[in-house]
Amino acid sequence: MSETPITYAEAGVDVEAGDKAVELMKESVRRAQRPEVMGGLGGFAGLFDASVLARLAHPVLATSTDGVGTKVAVAQAMDRHDTIGFDLVGMVVDDIICCGAEPLYMTDYIATGKVVPERIAAIVSGIAAACEQAGVALIGGETAEHPGLLEPHEYDVAGAATGVVERADLLTPERVQVGDVVLGLASSGLHSNGYSLVRKVFESRGWAYDRDVPELGRTLGEELLEPTRVYSADLLQLIRTEGIDMHALSHVTGGGLAANLARVLPTGVLARVDRASWTPAPIFGLVQELGQVPVADLERTLNMGVGFCAVLPAEQADLAIEVCTDAGIDTWVLGEVSDRESGDPAYGEIVSGSKGVDAGACQMVGQHPAH
Repeated sequence: MSETPITYAEAGVDVEAGDKAVELMKESVRRAQRPEVMGGLGGFAGLFDASVLARLAHPVLATSTDGVGTKVAVAQAMDRHDTIGFDLVGMVVDDIICCGAEPLYMTDYIATGKVVPERIAAIVSGIAAACEQAGVALIGGETAEHPGLLEPHEYDVAGAATGVVERADLLTPERVQVGDVVLGLASSGLHSNGYSLVRKVFESRGWAYDRDVPELGRTLGEELLEPTRVYSADLLQLIRTEGIDMHALSHVTGGGLAANLARVLPTGVLARVDRASWTPAPIFGLVQELGQVPVADLERTLNMGVGFCAVLPAEQADLAIEVCTDAGIDTWVLGEVSDRESGDPAYGEIVSGSKGVDAGACQMVGQHPAH
């Protein structure tokens, strides 16, 4: 039996470092608030005044949870941690907006091998900044030190958010009609999906993150850490714009454009997306070329430059494009909705049944313009 007392610190957990991290993040969290938030940082639970729901005739709560995936490995390798929060918030709150709900509040969870207060504070500063941009309150979180499970420099992040929508305004597949148009909203880059493939491609070719890449106009690492665009506040404004009758919204994440668009459509209809309507950013071509990645696999993995799809009546497309463009989001007509029978496998794969959802279908046709 050991005669030397074993403390929690000797086991690898530094409680004082955790307390210092909380102190460093307080100012960032303070900016990511809403009037409905009750209490302050450090309580056992985040409090949100639910009387805000009283303004709705039939409030429906929406919730979502997600992480960032292996993009955190890039942040760790580059020792830059202030952008990964945008990826987390985007993955969570932008799923909620897909049903028409306004995201209200969010909580986060960070697991790390060793609490380095400045690193934790940098991560949370990004989360708070993204929440502030999205109009979402960051009302709580947890940092856990896992020595022996994670290396000292390693960490992972996850989050969950809750929103609310009037039941009559809920976006469901039944709203979509044959003849609707599909708008594409540009992504800021790779966002936060497919990084296992992306990292594998560049590692296999010996490309370091500090490599200057002329096609990208910056280093590879800077490109890979480009924060996910957070759409929710701008899409909420679009939904509430007079003259807009939004039928469906699709967040293009894991599974790619076709699979995620298909899951918000009703059975019996097909969205035909024309690749010729946009040119993906150079990073997507680099991944394909260096890795000799088949096009079908690439499109099932990456967003290919489209971060969101909006489905609405054709006569409202110009107004919707104007609203999104004014918000700084490049937006264009991506395709149209027709009946399922119009799909011809000779022109490309017809994607349906994604995520176990019995829904509509999507077909990608044509070719992207050359750079």
